[in-house]
Amino acid sequence: MSGSFAETRLDGTRLYHKKIIGTVEQYPEEDAARRSVVGLVSELNTDGRPTNSSTMTVAQLCDHSEQRELAKENSWRSHATKKIYKAYLTRWIRPHWKKYQLAEVRTIQVESWLRGLQLAKSSCAKIRNVMSVLFNHACR
Repeated sequence: MSGSFAETRLDGTRLYHKKIIGTVEQYPEEDAARRSVVGLVSELNTDGRPTNSSTMTVAQLCDHSEQRELAKENSWRSHATKKIYKAYLTRWIRPHWKKYQLAEVRTIQVESWLRGLQLAKSSCAKIRNVMSVLFNHACR
C-alpha cells in the first residue's frame, strides 16, 4: 500500500510525493492501515510542520514513531529491535496510554503502572525503555 500527495511549488508547478506504507499482508484491515499513517497524515495536514506535541495523544505518538523510527527504510535500528519495539507498543503501551495526551503523562504514573503489571522486572524495564525511546522521539 502506498499513499501519495502533491504540493504546489512557488513557481506553480506540482511536485508529487509517494510514500510506501506497507503491504496488504502487513495491514489486512483498513483500520490497521489508517492507524499506521496517523502521524504522517497529521504532518501533511500541517504543511509539513511538526505536529503540536502538547495536543498529541500517546497513541498518535506511537503511530508517528512507528512511521518514522521503525520504518523499513530507517537503518538506525536492527530489524529485530524494530519488531520488538512494535510488539511492546502494540501489546503494552498503546492499549493503556492511548487516550492520554503527552502533557498528561507523569513519571510517577508510569512507574506505578509498571509495578502493577504481572511481568518480570526485566520485562517491565524493557517496556520502560521503549517508553523512553518514544518520548525522546516526541522531544525531537
